[in-house]
Amino acid sequence: MPKSLFPSASTETRARLEQDPTLKLINDYDWSSNPLGPIPTWPESLRGAVRVMMAASTPMVMMIGATGILIYNNAYAGFAADRHPEIFGMPALEAWPEIAEFNRHKIKLGLRGHSLILRDQELVLNRYGQLESGWMDLHYSPLLNDDGVPLGTLCIVHETTDRVVAEKALARSEERMSLALSGASLIGTWDWDVTKNIVTADDKFAKLYNLDPLHAGLGAPLEDFMGAIHPDDVERVTVTIEASLADGSPFQSEYRLVAPDGSVRWVIASGRPRRGADGTTQRLPGVVVDVTDQRLTSDALVESELRFRTLADTMPQMVWSTLPDGVHDYYNARWYEFTGVPAGSTDSEIWKDLIHPDDVECAQPVWFHALATGAPYQMEYRLRHHSGLYRWTLGLALPIRDASGQIIRWIGTCTDIHETRLATEEREIVTQELSHRIKNIFAVLTGIISLSARGRPEVKDFADELRQRVYALGEAHDFVRPQNTDEPGQQRSLRALVSRLMQPYRENEQDRVDYTGEDAEIDDGAATPLALLFHELGTNAAKYGSLSLAGGRVHITGATVGDSYHLTWKEQGGPPISEVPQLNGFGSRLIRLSVEGQLNGQIETKWEPDGLQVVVQLPQEALRRTARLKT
Repeated sequence: MPKSLFPSASTETRARLEQDPTLKLINDYDWSSNPLGPIPTWPESLRGAVRVMMAASTPMVMMIGATGILIYNNAYAGFAADRHPEIFGMPALEAWPEIAEFNRHKIKLGLRGHSLILRDQELVLNRYGQLESGWMDLHYSPLLNDDGVPLGTLCIVHETTDRVVAEKALARSEERMSLALSGASLIGTWDWDVTKNIVTADDKFAKLYNLDPLHAGLGAPLEDFMGAIHPDDVERVTVTIEASLADGSPFQSEYRLVAPDGSVRWVIASGRPRRGADGTTQRLPGVVVDVTDQRLTSDALVESELRFRTLADTMPQMVWSTLPDGVHDYYNARWYEFTGVPAGSTDSEIWKDLIHPDDVECAQPVWFHALATGAPYQMEYRLRHHSGLYRWTLGLALPIRDASGQIIRWIGTCTDIHETRLATEEREIVTQELSHRIKNIFAVLTGIISLSARGRPEVKDFADELRQRVYALGEAHDFVRPQNTDEPGQQRSLRALVSRLMQPYRENEQDRVDYTGEDAEIDDGAATPLALLFHELGTNAAKYGSLSLAGGRVHITGATVGDSYHLTWKEQGGPPISEVPQLNGFGSRLIRLSVEGQLNGQIETKWEPDGLQVVVQLPQEALRRTARLKT
């Protein structure tokens, strides 16, 4: 029994027909395993309808029987996309599960003999691996059996997705345009009928051009609108209009409008000519935008830029700026005078040639770090002078940030500090020599004390204490002397000073004094009184306190509290304290003089059962070089 839809077709005709891949699919499909059965058993009306459908170029699909077995043509196969050919011969409810209820209704509708037309019906289909909305016109008609009873539903599909999406986009665009025009008080629209010389405009346009809104809405000659243009701009605007009408190019012009009260506003008018069949311009619709505020801002920026350049060019420093990525875009006149590079050049690579080769490796990482973190930039390096000599300069730069905190520019300066640098180096040499001589004076003084006490045993104890205090002063001086710092005036660590002063109290190569908590930076102004303070506390602990016994310890704790720095000296493991001693000796007075007199701080002594506790509160500024010692 032939399985083809065209059993009487010749071999040549059948081969031609089966060039349609979907028709070939029907002929090759195993219909014996399908509820519809082999093709020859189909009603003649169904076979005839299928033949007609297969020859059609419009997407068509049949849903046969109560389950809606799918038979469709090649055009529908393209509509089904990735779902074809899997769904061919399947029940519609299984083939398209995402619209099963929708198809169930249409199957029942066709079996009841009803027709239905749906326009721009939205269906969410999985045709390309994911659910997507599509729109289509759907025409449903019943398929009649030989006896006139419906046996299924024929659906003609015309996809309208592209048109619907375009219409929706156009509608949204028109809505946004309408909202923009209605909400923007600075925008007006016009439409000029060139052949009749009639301009119709909205209320905002009419107001800008000093016309009655009703008059402008009904239409007025172009000359009525031109009358509001500033006399100095009329000729230029007229030439621009004529050129646009002649060649059909877009019209755009920026000009001034003069209000009845004499005030002036800047506008930008834009339009596009519309030409007729004969090639001449028939209409010129467009918009006008009030840009007065922007123009004033632009003029202010120009004036500000001029002031900045004038100020920068009169400064003795070299001034430069870069973009956020570090690319230089400006140098002032002083830069070009100093370096001798061609005026106006802003090549960033020129820095590598101008900086001394020995300074490049130090200067570049600091600059790159500033660019990456936004931290202020500061660096001293040698810059090549136009004479060919290298001179020391101080480079400084700060980032400029916008309202959101993003860096939009770097502004920097280079200051010639060559003479200052040489003078500083000479001063440091003198300072180091003086420091060395002061150290020698401490040594001589210690020797004199020892020699003087050698023949007088009764002053030995006093001499030993005095010698130890001089030693502590010498240690403090040595701690902050210039040759012990990398840079002049560099600050040092309080923890390091304490560690150095407490070295004599080590036991079995182990520290007996530990320092915990926050450290503090100190300078030479604070080092001397602090050295005397810790020397006296250490000496007393060694004589009478925790360091006088094996295993005794001292715990020093540092902490920043507001604008103060708190130090706590706590002894543990010393002799038991039975009564509070009287502190009237010279050492006690020296401690108070160092803390309260020189450092402007406060000191509190607590005799606790497990050992002495001393609490010192110092102003933060007392630890820095900027503080002046109180005398």
